[in-house]
Amino acid sequence: MADMRTPLAKVRGLGSAKDGTGHFWRIRVTSVALVPLTLFFIGFVISLNGAGYAEVRASLSQPLVALLLALFIVLSLDHMRLGMQEIIEDYIHGEGLKVSLLMLNIFFCVIVGVIAVFSILKLAFGG
Repeated sequence: MADMRTPLAKVRGLGSAKDGTGHFWRIRVTSVALVPLTLFFIGFVISLNGAGYAEVRASLSQPLVALLLALFIVLSLDHMRLGMQEIIEDYIHGEGLKVSLLMLNIFFCVIVGVIAVFSILKLAFGG
């Protein structure tokens, strides 16, 4: 099969993954989306300063609040995963270690996300 890479790409060892642009835009979009969500989260936490369990549960039982908090968590974890993926790909040179760390990065974000969203839902719907 013919090699379709440019001579410069052959020298640099670069393939045509065509993944960089999507990764770049996904980080930018999550950054922009996180600005208002982070302000909401900070305001929400400040408003509940000193509140008891019942007040927190009452606040989380409002669908919009629970939805915004879950969205904040999901987007924050996705943004973190993308950033850590970039760091791992740029600074870890051993292929085995790189693949292991990339998998751990995904597993960590999924586990934390599932636990956090489950906790919000449990508080919002009682239990």
